[in-house]
Amino acid sequence: MEILYASCVGLLVACGVFLILRSRTFPVVLGLTMLSYAVNLFLFASGRLTLNKAAVLGYSSDYADPLPQALVLTAIVIGFAMTAFVVILAIRGRADLGNDHVNGQVPANNNKGKA
Repeated sequence: MEILYASCVGLLVACGVFLILRSRTFPVVLGLTMLSYAVNLFLFASGRLTLNKAAVLGYSSDYADPLPQALVLTAIVIGFAMTAFVVILAIRGRADLGNDHVNGQVPANNNKGKA
């Protein structure tokens, strides 16, 4: 179970880094979102993966750690706000610059065949 969980986190990080290195804004936004999902899974796994534990203290001698759950919930809200802000920023950049490249310039190899 832990190997599958760790490989999912690693795959999300690898895909996120790959997408962040693209030159268009939409893949960069998707890459940032994937990295935030990977961080959420990592934070959730820091509370140890356990089954059939009490969620509230006092009902059982064994209980689930509530701190990683609270951190993940907070990270989800912050990640959603960050994604909305970056999407609005990308839309504004597209409107101001006329293209959606990260550096604001169209690469030279995309101008083939144009006079």
